[in-house]
Amino acid sequence: MTAPYTFDVFSSLDGFGGVTDPGWGGYWGKQGPELLDHRLALYGEEQRMVFGATTYREFARMLAESTEESGVRDPWVSRMHTMPATVVSSTLRAPLDWPDATVVGGDAVEAVARLKEESPVPLRSHGSLSLNRALMAAGLVDRVQVTLFPVITGRTGDAPVFRGADDFDLELLESRTLDGRVQELVYRPVLHR
Repeated sequence: MTAPYTFDVFSSLDGFGGVTDPGWGGYWGKQGPELLDHRLALYGEEQRMVFGATTYREFARMLAESTEESGVRDPWVSRMHTMPATVVSSTLRAPLDWPDATVVGGDAVEAVARLKEESPVPLRSHGSLSLNRALMAAGLVDRVQVTLFPVITGRTGDAPVFRGADDFDLELLESRTLDGRVQELVYRPVLHR
């Protein structure tokens, strides 16, 4: 049996994973206690993180530059940082600035297919947009978990989540509203033929 793989991503309503305006903040200023508690519960389950090189570098830099007061080290982010991780990269070399990280080179699709076969725990990737678009196209993503924040970032939006992705039909598996404004939607993606 292969390990299930979840592509976990934050998005604005118009489909951006970030913004060029740092004034918005990592959650576009819309996080609340329900969202943060839910995220901590998600990351409380045993699983292995999977990152592409760019997302790993961003997380490592963000955590290294943060302080306890900066709001970056929310409990779920701190928990994610302690989880075992696989970083798919042809440029990074071990050791990484992550407590339990392994670097895997070569073709990302082949590397993650092997990891799905070998991992005794579920796999989760937060961000890593280009990596996850390739994994979706290869049929390796079992769940797409989109946390949709109530903002439109048409002027400052950065990192379009699904730009360049193949076409997919999505089967809704779960949905919930957090803090009365943030939507979490969990889908099973099926390549549209």
